[in-house]
Amino acid sequence: MKKRNRHANLNIAYMGFDILYGFLAFVIAMIVDRGRHINDFSYFSIYVCSIVLIIVFNHNKRIYDTTLFFYFDRWLSYLSQSFLFANLIVTVLAFIVGNCEVGLKFYIVFLACEYFLLLVSAFLTRWILRKTRTYSIRTLLVGSRQDYEKITHYLRNNSMSVDIIGYLAVSAFYPENDDTPYLGTIDELEKVVHENAVDQVFFVQHRRKPVNYERYVALCLELGLIVRVIDKPYHFDQSNTTICTIGPYAAMTYHNVVMNVYAKAWKRFFDIILSIFGIIVFAVPMLITAIAIKIDSKGPVIFKQERVGLNGRRFKMFKFRSMVADAEELKKALEKQNRVSGGFMFKIEDDPRITRVGKFIRKTSIDELPQFFNVLFGSMSLVGTRPPTVDEVEKYDTRHWRRLSIKPGITGMWQTSGRSEITDFDEVVALDKEYIDNWSLWLDLKILFKTVFQVVLRKKGAY
Repeated sequence: MKKRNRHANLNIAYMGFDILYGFLAFVIAMIVDRGRHINDFSYFSIYVCSIVLIIVFNHNKRIYDTTLFFYFDRWLSYLSQSFLFANLIVTVLAFIVGNCEVGLKFYIVFLACEYFLLLVSAFLTRWILRKTRTYSIRTLLVGSRQDYEKITHYLRNNSMSVDIIGYLAVSAFYPENDDTPYLGTIDELEKVVHENAVDQVFFVQHRRKPVNYERYVALCLELGLIVRVIDKPYHFDQSNTTICTIGPYAAMTYHNVVMNVYAKAWKRFFDIILSIFGIIVFAVPMLITAIAIKIDSKGPVIFKQERVGLNGRRFKMFKFRSMVADAEELKKALEKQNRVSGGFMFKIEDDPRITRVGKFIRKTSIDELPQFFNVLFGSMSLVGTRPPTVDEVEKYDTRHWRRLSIKPGITGMWQTSGRSEITDFDEVVALDKEYIDNWSLWLDLKILFKTVFQVVLRKKGAY
């Protein structure tokens, strides 16, 4: 049975350097702290937990994948996020939950040195390995001159130790006098391989003009070479592409939602923690609001309305009732006053259905506090797109449906961009797509803070 190299693109050496540099940070911190607690295992366990979590986060972001293409700012962002989230968890578990008695001086020095040295590990080490071509894999590319230029550009900016010595054209042609190392045509493959000590061959496949490389791939395998077939897939703007295998078949995946399984898990984790926190903190205000609503007008305290969530899933959204009990029946008579064109949302000024208490809780966004339970139960998220009603979704065009590709949220970019001032639904959709395309935990935190200070406290965009 043939063995499969499942981690062919995973550079264990980079993990080793991170472990080494992390340990160096631990040693420096112990020296600064004069080794007063050198026999205290809790100090060493701080380093172990921190570096293990950083490696897990880095691996999740594919930082150790040698084939990944990153610019400098992306490296810095991903490494910083891994460091911050890993040590945030360590801090909470060690000092809040575990009541660890590690010295503050040691911990601050350790974190500062660890972050600096991990950056050194990530950039300097990779730069040195890319510059030293001693162990680079001598690679031949089969394709066009444009293919050669593009592939070499990407290779210069990732961690693959590859040296493309030149390229072979698929068919005979007369290259211009330039610096591109043209070595001949594909029919000269075996001769070129022997003459140039080739270790690996890249075959570039074009979907518009596919080439049958089968016999050439078989020849390379017979010669004992490594073969990579680079498929140039269909190109879609704002779409990410990944490749996996289903049995022996390669599967090309297109998606324009940036959240993978791990990102969704982290978002869900923070949703659960913060929703429980919100329920506890606002328990008394919610109780007072419930009593006020009951005294002010007839009807239930909680208003339940069917909304549309992730990819069309329907759920009951909870809000404090801010309108009269028969508000849904009265809505039809007010349709002409709708300020949002097309009927994709319903917003009017001085809505006569709103009660006295309702005006106050809508101004202060208190009416949305029960949605913490929607978040806890999993039908909503703290941050996302505005959850539409069923009748609104029935009017959607194809271009509007993408806003349902993530869970709806209590708040989002639409709410923090001046809720009532935006009357063009296409602008709302544009904001939702911007959030989907640029999602990160940093962005969620930014929107949450902006919601508290701009929408809740300053009441901007509410009415």
